Amino acid sequence: MRGVVAAGHPGTVEAGASILEAGGNAFDATVAAVFAACVAEPVLASLGGGGFLVGQRSEGKPLALDCFVQTPRQRRAVEELDFYPITADFGTTTQDFHIGLGSMATPGLVAGLFELHGRYGLLPMTEVLAPAVQLAREGVEINPLQGYIFSIVAPIYQSTPGARTLFTSDGVTMLQSGDRYVNPALSDLLENLGRDGPDLFYHGEVARQIHEASREQGGHLHRDDLAAYRPIWREPIARTYRGVHLLINPPPSSGGLLLAFALHLLEAQEPALAPPGSRAHVDRLVQVMELTERLRDDCQGPLDENVLAPSSLRSYADRLLGLPPAHRGTTHVSVLDESGNAAAMTLSNGEGCGWVVPDTGVMMNNMLGEQDLNPKGFHAWPTDSRMTSMMAPTVARWRNGRLLALGSGGSNRLRNAILQVLVHCIDHDLPLASAVSAPRVHYEAGLLNLEGGLDASVCQALADTGRSCQVWQDLNLFFGGAHCVERRDGQFRGVGDPRRGGVCQAIPRNCL
Repeated sequence: MRGVVAAGHPGTVEAGASILEAGGNAFDATVAAVFAACVAEPVLASLGGGGFLVGQRSEGKPLALDCFVQTPRQRRAVEELDFYPITADFGTTTQDFHIGLGSMATPGLVAGLFELHGRYGLLPMTEVLAPAVQLAREGVEINPLQGYIFSIVAPIYQSTPGARTLFTSDGVTMLQSGDRYVNPALSDLLENLGRDGPDLFYHGEVARQIHEASREQGGHLHRDDLAAYRPIWREPIARTYRGVHLLINPPPSSGGLLLAFALHLLEAQEPALAPPGSRAHVDRLVQVMELTERLRDDCQGPLDENVLAPSSLRSYADRLLGLPPAHRGTTHVSVLDESGNAAAMTLSNGEGCGWVVPDTGVMMNNMLGEQDLNPKGFHAWPTDSRMTSMMAPTVARWRNGRLLALGSGGSNRLRNAILQVLVHCIDHDLPLASAVSAPRVHYEAGLLNLEGGLDASVCQALADTGRSCQVWQDLNLFFGGAHCVERRDGQFRGVGDPRRGGVCQAIPRNCL
């Protein structure tokens, strides 16, 4: 086998797989798949957003790339901003998001993908971009998941003429399942990027358009913000959990720290958790999630690696010993290749700000309007700083050579999705498909969410402890989308999470 790709849409996976087939490595395939995701998963991924990658090279060298969004270098007066709320309807609940040009942060995805390819890719960028160019030009049929997502965020994607042109069928009605989404302007931009490189986006015509619209219509971004943007190579958090070596997304992203913290609490307990789905298993996971939320509340400022210091870990682990047994647009790509390279990349555009850069087909992010990313309140962000995120792409390596790359979308829920897949794979050695499809739990803000498929007696027992519980009927995209790939016993396998339309493809060695 040449490798394996897992992601949230067939078009995304096919782009990555075609590059592996052509002789590219895992990093080439990741770049191809992410560019394609910006076409096939238009609400969840955009060149106007950012992301994080964690991986390792064939010789075992770990790497982490931060190409997430950056706050503007200057803050405009609030009364001058194009910044306003919309209400997204999830069916059972609603949520307000803030959009407009005043919600845009400096995008990093394009710079990051070119940086990754320039350092570790094998094939020419024009070849790596070709699948996304073709997909945008020929169009992609909207599948049921993407249609559902469009229905949720319709107020954003109907808010400006540019968005309505791209994302409605008649200027009013949102694209629905079965409709064809075509973006020729994005196809042209991708083709030009392949020829001219990222300067087109950060110094050229795209930067000029962003600068002028921001200045005239109420945004913070200036051409200097784009010209100064740089991806950052970081050292992954390296931890060992029950003998398995983990590479986890480092600060300033907080999701990786919280994942590492939760794994430590679990390891401090019994050698392995009770059988998956049992009351003891679910209850221990919930207790760890509750303590992880308490850690977030206890920390006054941004999280850093001090939360993993022995004294901090011991303090929270002691609290656990005393206990009796008892939403944002994000997507992910995971790739392994036959040389031993691994890449896990999570990306996001928030929900999108509503404004499309003219003649590019690119909707910009609304990260400055994301409540989770602005805990001190809107318009209080520090200038010229990398924004934090819950995104936590992860690579796991066993001593016997088994290799796993995974990550998830799902805002605050994504770290718990990754946590539970890791526990199922490491503690219980479940097959990867079972580890991904097993029903999940998520605790946040005093509410315990229990996914459909858990035994009714377990749900009742947890409710009887006095916790506020929400029991879901089925598997649901609320609980994340953990797209995973592994190499085990010389074979490549992968699973795209069914909660988020996940797809996987292994590429035979004899395909050339």
